[in-house]
Amino acid sequence: MKVEAFFYFLLKLFTLHLSSVECKTKCLVKGERVDCTRLKLTAVPSDLPENISDLDMAHNQLHELPSSAMSRYKELIYLDASYNSIQKIDPELCLVLPHLHALKVQHNEVHLLSEKDLKHCLNLTELNLSGNRLKMTADTFRHLQNLKILDVSKNELKSVNLGMSPQLSSLQVLNLSENKISEIKKEDFIYLSNSSLLLLKLESLPLKIIERGCLSMIGQLHGLVLDNSKLDSKFIEDLSYELSETKISNLSLKNTDISIINNSTFRGLNETHLTVLDLSKNQIDIISEYSFKWLSKLEHLYLQENFLDHLENTTFYGLSSLKSLNLGRALIRGNKTSTPVVDDFSFQSLENLEYLVLQDNEFTGLKDNTFSGLRNLKYLTLSNCNINLNVINSRTLSSLSQSPLLFLNLTSVGISQINNGTFSWFPHLIKLYIGHNKIMQTLSGEEFRGLENIEEIYLSYNQKITLRPLSFCHVKTIRTLMLGRTLAGSLDFNSSPFQGLQNLTVLDLSNNNIANINDALFSGLEHLKILKLQHNNLARLWKSGNPGGPVLFLKGLINLRILQLESNGFDEIPADGFKGLSQLIELDLGLNDLNFFPETLFKDLSSLRVLGIQKNLIISVPENTFKKVFSNLHILYMGKNPFDCTCESMYWFVNWLNKTNTSIPGLNSEYICNSPPKYYNSSISDFDISPCKDLAPFAFFLSSAIVVLVFLFSAILIQFQGWRVQFFWNVLVNRILGYKEIDLGENRFEYDAYIIHAAKDATWVDRNVIPLRDKFQNMFHFSSEERDIAAGTFELEAIIESMSKSRKIVFIITNALLNDPWCKRFKVHQAMHQAIEQSRDSIVLLFLEDIPDYKLHQTLFLRRGMFKSQCILYWPVQNDRLQAFYQKMRVALGSSNRV
Repeated sequence: MKVEAFFYFLLKLFTLHLSSVECKTKCLVKGERVDCTRLKLTAVPSDLPENISDLDMAHNQLHELPSSAMSRYKELIYLDASYNSIQKIDPELCLVLPHLHALKVQHNEVHLLSEKDLKHCLNLTELNLSGNRLKMTADTFRHLQNLKILDVSKNELKSVNLGMSPQLSSLQVLNLSENKISEIKKEDFIYLSNSSLLLLKLESLPLKIIERGCLSMIGQLHGLVLDNSKLDSKFIEDLSYELSETKISNLSLKNTDISIINNSTFRGLNETHLTVLDLSKNQIDIISEYSFKWLSKLEHLYLQENFLDHLENTTFYGLSSLKSLNLGRALIRGNKTSTPVVDDFSFQSLENLEYLVLQDNEFTGLKDNTFSGLRNLKYLTLSNCNINLNVINSRTLSSLSQSPLLFLNLTSVGISQINNGTFSWFPHLIKLYIGHNKIMQTLSGEEFRGLENIEEIYLSYNQKITLRPLSFCHVKTIRTLMLGRTLAGSLDFNSSPFQGLQNLTVLDLSNNNIANINDALFSGLEHLKILKLQHNNLARLWKSGNPGGPVLFLKGLINLRILQLESNGFDEIPADGFKGLSQLIELDLGLNDLNFFPETLFKDLSSLRVLGIQKNLIISVPENTFKKVFSNLHILYMGKNPFDCTCESMYWFVNWLNKTNTSIPGLNSEYICNSPPKYYNSSISDFDISPCKDLAPFAFFLSSAIVVLVFLFSAILIQFQGWRVQFFWNVLVNRILGYKEIDLGENRFEYDAYIIHAAKDATWVDRNVIPLRDKFQNMFHFSSEERDIAAGTFELEAIIESMSKSRKIVFIITNALLNDPWCKRFKVHQAMHQAIEQSRDSIVLLFLEDIPDYKLHQTLFLRRGMFKSQCILYWPVQNDRLQAFYQKMRVALGSSNRV
């Protein structure tokens, strides 16, 4: 029995240990904070650290928070049990959690809540009971004298009255939103008479009546939010008088269905210190004269997303302290036929206005005195306004001549031309946005005269802007110049348009199809940090065969941090392409045609942290080229390349991937082997490098040296005299052995070859292939569809019969063949089917164009490795090599069909 008891004890200990491990693996413990969210818990975990201060158990299946289970965690300060099924609050909960400051039980099923349930929560500063079904007794919150935030929204309460005697003396925020409260009576807020309430939220309530004197109980009130409540003009007028006895400074009436504002709407606010008024997202179409004259201390007015018909010089009368006015999408036609009108001097009363937002509007246009009187305006945006400025000149913006503008946004306003001196009124302007317009002109430089302190000009996405050497001669202070998708013509100037812009740090020339630039284009831009050249056509500039050699247009950019060169068609990079860019942090060469990188290409990029070379034609990742630059990388983008998963190509790279801490996005999905067949379409993570490790270093070095020497000698020989060697060898062999191999059973063939070619290549075949019969002295007889098919014979049957009567089948490989559906889907398929069915090696490939092997495979499911080398022919470009080609043709057509 003692033995059994001992084993039972061990089993119990093991079970407890497993439960502890399980709990710890479910809940995420970070110091004194524990996250137990979304774990389908039905009870409070019992094996968490006892000293935790924050416990989050939201989104579980708890039915209670028993004090017996919570007593283990006496140091708790923050407890979140929201989105569960808790039905009541344990009266002893705060007794066992004496340090609890925040309790969140929103979206549960708490129904009855009494004073005794919260009696011990003396230190509570935040209580969230939103989204329950509360039914409270009088003075439920009487003991919570330290509470600062109370949320009882979404509880179907019918009154704002939460107590019959003064309490909640420390309360600052009270949220009663989304209940069923339709009226506020005089004594409803008596429980807040001694409080210091700053913000009262009454959003989405069906309010109809507000009795006189009801808000005087909370005279310290600073903010009132009535958003999304359906209010009438009478209610707002009564509310204004009620707020007159408070310290209200922020009033939000967003989306309350207000349609008219008259000169009595806000009369009651005359003696208040209201500084913020939000009237956005309403139905306001009329603002009567002098409606805002009672709000002399107002600083921020939000009127966006309304339907105003008319702004006149009395609309904003009295708002002498206003600093910001938002009228975005407030002047739109909507369902009305007339276009909104903005009169001259409409803003003249706003002498202290600094920020004016007029974006996304449609009004009759700018007049000579539209903005007159705005003596302190610093920020003006007219973006996306349907005002069709068309040609702008100095008169267009003359009403802003007295405004010390720092920012002007004229994005997408229909500008087609900028005249000289247009911006001469703005010597203080720092940012000018005139992108997304229809500008078609050559910039002489006089357009920007007067912009003495400009730092940023945004000109991207215009129609056709042509630069000249002096285009930016008057903006020497500029730091950011955005010219993406907007330029026309060449940038190959003797004197660069960017010359003299010594402060320039950001230059965007992307999406311009730029093809011609010189190595002095960026000369002098020593402070340039970001250069965007993506989506251009710069490939020729870096080719070794470029007249005059590669154009090193990046030289001198010693402080460059970010360089974007993707989608430029690069298939070659000079070894000194990035020379001197020691400060470069991010380089993007993605979406090009690169498959080779010089060993010294990245030698100066010691600061590089982000490298993008994805979607190129990279086959191998050699250590000598990439080891140094990869050692400092934080992020590498190299996916979607046709990797060759062999020891020679990938051993070092895969080994590096297994050890590095560099982030490699898409490693398992985008880094795919293209060859050899064993690993085709597999992730390079699956490439087994263990066989590569068995190579002895010395033997590897010796064999490599021999291979390199032999390769160099062979390459030189083949490059200069290879065709002659092959020609004489073929002549010698075939004179001794004859031009045709003898295959038993092959006398049954009527033709020596059947030609498969695209319809576009028919002329070439007639001129160069069919005449070979005479050149070979009738040794070979070619099948011709036009000549040999009997009249009335069905074409498909005739093709199949001609192929079966031909000893060889010759594919004329061109891009036209790859795209010819008739050849691709029937002729090539039938030829391969016949060769496989009859076990005959009868196919000859004749390449007229340089077709990559992967493309040949994708379209015709063929690879060069499937055929004998003597059956793969290339049409020579040089005429002196035609005799050698004819000799190869004899050998190919005369070779055996035996597999």
